[in-house]
Amino acid sequence: MEGFAVLMFIFLAGFAFLAVVTSMIRVVREYERLVMFRLGRCIGTKGPGLVFLIPFIDKAVKVDQREQFLEIPHQVCITKDNAPIGVDFLIYWKVVNPEFSVLQVGEFARASVGIATTTLRAVIGDISLDDVLAQREHINQVLRVKLDEVTERWGVKVTAVEIREIEPPREVQESMNRQMTAERNRRATVTEADGKREAAIKIAEGEKQAAILRSEGARQSAILEAEGARAAQALRAEGFSVALKEIWEAASQVDANTMTLQYFETLKQLGTSPATKFVFPMEFTGLLQSFVETKKKE
Repeated sequence: MEGFAVLMFIFLAGFAFLAVVTSMIRVVREYERLVMFRLGRCIGTKGPGLVFLIPFIDKAVKVDQREQFLEIPHQVCITKDNAPIGVDFLIYWKVVNPEFSVLQVGEFARASVGIATTTLRAVIGDISLDDVLAQREHINQVLRVKLDEVTERWGVKVTAVEIREIEPPREVQESMNRQMTAERNRRATVTEADGKREAAIKIAEGEKQAAILRSEGARQSAILEAEGARAAQALRAEGFSVALKEIWEAASQVDANTMTLQYFETLKQLGTSPATKFVFPMEFTGLLQSFVETKKKE
């Protein structure tokens, strides 16, 4: 019985020693810091790496220095022109001073939500409805600056504020929908008009090119026709010249008797006609005289 009690005592002593050793050693990650308290007094921050604590004397509060986000629930705000709108947004923040984040604020999330909603209402209240809908980035920047001024004393840096949704009043939404429909119709009409104009321009350009080609074809055809007529006239003139030359050469070799016989043949043909009057050239009497003289000599 005594042996069992000894074993239990050794077991409990070993377990207590192991627990004490475990509480003495902390492994701190790169993005974490330990805010150290010794007998309730803050003695600074430690980490990252291996950190040793004095059992039952030192107490450590772990702080995450990574960037985090906080979702602000849907809020109804009144604009400068008394229009109610619903807004929800996100706050991105990170701890830059671990000691202040532990010593200066108890529950940062709840405190941030309260500050964010109050700041949002103040910012929206200074802007008209049209500006709220059109200047989202400006509102984000103003909110970030104002929140950062408050959270700076808590050792927290607000890195960004992003508005996720702005819900205007129902009548404003209906007006916006009508405006969007009218704008889409206007763009469709403009696009259709531009298409018709481009088509008309293309058709006119095509007709102009066709007219130019037709005119060019007619001009080329007229040129070719004129050149053909000129060539034909030249050939005819050349043919007449050759024919006249040959006739002249043949006529120059014909004697007077041959010409007289040709006249007689012509007279013979005239005699067969029903005409009663004949006109003879003066050269014909000369040819007859020479022909008669020739016959007398024979």
